[in-house]
Amino acid sequence: MLKKLIYSAIFFSVASYTAHSQVKKVWFDTDMMIGLPERAPREVDDGVALIMALRQKSIEIIGISIITNIDYGFDVTQKLVQGYGSTKPIPVYKGSNLANDLGKENDATLALAAALKKEKLTILALGPTTNVATVLKNHPELASNVEEIIFCAGRTPGYEFRPGLQQFPVGDYNFDKDVASFKAILDTTVPLVLSGFECSSYLLLGTIDIDRLNEGTAIDKWVYQQLVAWIGRAKTLFGTEGFIPYDATPLGYLTHPERFKYYDQIPVEINEKANDATMNGRDLRATKPYLEVSYNFKSERKLKYAYKTLPGFEEIVIQSLLGR
Repeated sequence: MLKKLIYSAIFFSVASYTAHSQVKKVWFDTDMMIGLPERAPREVDDGVALIMALRQKSIEIIGISIITNIDYGFDVTQKLVQGYGSTKPIPVYKGSNLANDLGKENDATLALAAALKKEKLTILALGPTTNVATVLKNHPELASNVEEIIFCAGRTPGYEFRPGLQQFPVGDYNFDKDVASFKAILDTTVPLVLSGFECSSYLLLGTIDIDRLNEGTAIDKWVYQQLVAWIGRAKTLFGTEGFIPYDATPLGYLTHPERFKYYDQIPVEINEKANDATMNGRDLRATKPYLEVSYNFKSERKLKYAYKTLPGFEEIVIQSLLGR
């Protein structure tokens, strides 16, 4: 009897370890803009998140879809995938270019639908949600094969997005860009996770954190140049010697969930309120929609909300970026 108990305990321990250590299959949807040749540097956080994801053993990227700036995003994403050593090719697909055509199929939505027909996937949605929402709208039968969707978006009521020295608030870009698509996703029963500015604001990467990249390979040096340019832009905009890698926290929920604090099963709503982020005259709307979570809401739609990054995660981001 004792032997049976010991064998049972060993079997249970091995099974538990196997389940816990199982590689999670992920679809990566991104508005990749690192290095985008415009009048000023563009956000680099999608690039940082992709490099970090490619170096994690706990996840396997099945496919990557591009949302907005699709031609540039397609090219630079392939450049990063090839440069940061995927053991097997990862297909990249062009999705919605303007993020305003919910329901219109494209290469990315067709590819994601085909992938979901084969197996269950977790979707990491790091940009506007048009691609993902289109798949769920046009192929509702595939919703059961979505394990969960993790977004870089959302806030608690009254929380303003004020980066750096908090000189002025900015918008919730990924949500603001295509509210209709986010609403369509909320209307499904797919498990959802939000990890946006509120969670990411605990992180700040400066030049001292990334200097070693400039001693690496050609792709490392290219990434370094883009990060330094964005740090300079962030100083001009927000007054700080560093940048917040927003998209690292939705990824971190998958790879290092113990490094975050969460509100679980918290109601979510889209509410119209006064516009708190006119962004120096670039958004003149008197009111705008907000994606908000609160236990005071009566909404039946609930999700998980990451609201705080714990000590140690910033170092994980830096080490992943440096390939250590």
